Amino acid sequence: MPIAIVVMALGTFAIGLTEFAVMGLLPRIVGDLSVSLPVGGNLVTAYAVGVVVGAPLLTAAAVRLRRRTALLLFMGLFAAGNALAAVAPTFGLLVVARFLSGLPHGAFFGVGALVAASLVPPGRRASAVASMVLGLTVANLVGVPAATALGGIAGWRLAFALITALALLCVTGMVLTLPRDAVTSRPSIGAEFAALRRPVVLLALSTVVVGGGGLFAFYTYIAPMMTDLTGFAPAAVPLLLAAFGLGMTVGTVAGGRLADRFDPRRVVVAMLAVQTVVLVVAVPALRSPVLAPVVVFAVGAAGLAIVPAVQSVVLDAAGEAPALASASIQSAFNLANAIGAAAGGLVLTAGLGLAAPPAAGALLAALGIVPAVAAIRYARRRRAAPVAVAP
Repeated sequence: MPIAIVVMALGTFAIGLTEFAVMGLLPRIVGDLSVSLPVGGNLVTAYAVGVVVGAPLLTAAAVRLRRRTALLLFMGLFAAGNALAAVAPTFGLLVVARFLSGLPHGAFFGVGALVAASLVPPGRRASAVASMVLGLTVANLVGVPAATALGGIAGWRLAFALITALALLCVTGMVLTLPRDAVTSRPSIGAEFAALRRPVVLLALSTVVVGGGGLFAFYTYIAPMMTDLTGFAPAAVPLLLAAFGLGMTVGTVAGGRLADRFDPRRVVVAMLAVQTVVLVVAVPALRSPVLAPVVVFAVGAAGLAIVPAVQSVVLDAAGEAPALASASIQSAFNLANAIGAAAGGLVLTAGLGLAAPPAAGALLAALGIVPAVAAIRYARRRRAAPVAVAP
């Protein structure tokens, strides 16, 4: 892979740390700033809202810029948000910092995927996107446990300061490695919104929103499931989270290679079917200390394998104006996060027990197959439609 893609992966690694490390740092944060744990949960919500809002807005605002310039601005804003989080004296200002940090998340992933795809031959495009996204999965594998441990020893502010340093290092690396003329096509904002409204793009985003919810219905409640249902000690939870992160990493790489070799729309359907089966199996398997880690790995792998495939589908469908559609995938995943967490919480509130969130996740993954299959059929009808010939 070109070194520029590795540098962008460093940026996605920093983004993954910011998004997920706060879960492990939350007890220290709420203790230092004298707020309750439920109130502290707003730090997670603020970041997610920033992602959903920022992906379309920042991408639209930067649509006329060179994509190299846009990536530098996005990562600069991300660094500024984390720097503010490191020094925020009050909880309210920390919430603002989290929102600002989330704003460039989707835009960086969306535009970065376009640049990564442009730096390799067409047959390696999905693998290039997967390599860039790999930073996010590696963050879950090693970065989040390390940041949590560091925050427990030296304080949560240092964790945000180190994330800021990583973001600035990424900015420096992109200045040195990204070609100045990388993807110079700059379509109008009207063309970007027109591409976003194309049926295949909307079906792909719907697949992520619904089908991706299966992953988060499981992931949100992984700690209590492992301790209260499987019987692991709390000290084992970080190792199980690492297994989940390893699954995400393997799934991202495998999904990219599959999408390069086969129709990415069919890869999405296949991975959602696998995810459905794995989550159904998880219901009884989580009661076994032997099978539970295997299930944790498999859920992470199947859940992230659809990312490069969906990205490839969107890039193909959006044509010459893919930036907004590409960035919207991250907004779709954050909506999936909210839907999955809510679905898992709903079955727990109904008193169905800790084995119920995987079952709810299986239902969401299965429902996600519907728009994915509809995208395949739509493409088939388009190919079969007669072409008008001028007399």
